[in-house]
Amino acid sequence: MSATSAPSASTPDAGPLPVQPRGRPRSAAAGTAVIESVLRLLEEGVTVSELSMERIAREAGVGKATVYRRWAGKEALMLDVLRSMDERNPELPGTSVRDDLVALLDFLRRRGLAKRSSAVMRTVVAEVQARPRVWKEYHETVVSARREAFLAVLRRGMASGEIRGDADPELLIDLFVGPMLARVVLHEWKELPEGLAERIVDTVLQGVRPVP
Repeated sequence: MSATSAPSASTPDAGPLPVQPRGRPRSAAAGTAVIESVLRLLEEGVTVSELSMERIAREAGVGKATVYRRWAGKEALMLDVLRSMDERNPELPGTSVRDDLVALLDFLRRRGLAKRSSAVMRTVVAEVQARPRVWKEYHETVVSARREAFLAVLRRGMASGEIRGDADPELLIDLFVGPMLARVVLHEWKELPEGLAERIVDTVLQGVRPVP
C-alpha cells in the first residue's frame, strides 16, 4: 500500500473498513469519477503500488479531501473498485430448481472468463486478495449475496421435493460451486466451456434427488 494510506486501513486487526459519509449530493459523481480514473490508470499499465491518493484525485479532477472523505485509504478504495467491476446475481428463470442452479453457476463461469480476459480485473483481485481484511469484507458483502442466492434455490428444492430433505444446503453449495471455482482459481489452464454449469448441476443432482 502507498504510504499515503490511512494507518487504520493497513492494520490487520483494526476491524471492518470504516464506512465513509456520502457528503454532498455531487459526491456520488465524484466517487464515480475516482473509480473510473483508477480503472483507466490500471488499463494504461500503472501498477497499484504506483497509485497514490493524490495522483488518483488529480486524475479524477477532484480535491484530495474529496477522496479521503469517501475512502479512508487505498485499501478501501480498491475494494470499491473491485465492487464496481462486479455484476448482480443473474435473473433466475424460475422454471425449476435445476434451471436456477444452472443460471447461478453459469454466472460464475462467465465471471471466471471475464477475469481471465481482463488484466485489470486480475490486478485488482490480486491486490484485494493480498489484504486479508479487505478480502474478508468483499466476501461478507458481494460473495455472501451470491451464496444466499444459492441457499434460497436449494431450500426451495428441498421444500418441493426436488432435493432430499435431509441434505445439508451449505454442503450442497460447496458441491455445486467447488468444481467451477477449482477451474477458475486453482486450474486456470483448464477451459470453462459452455455447458459446464449444466454438467456440474446434473451430476450433483443425481446424488441428492430423493430415492423413490
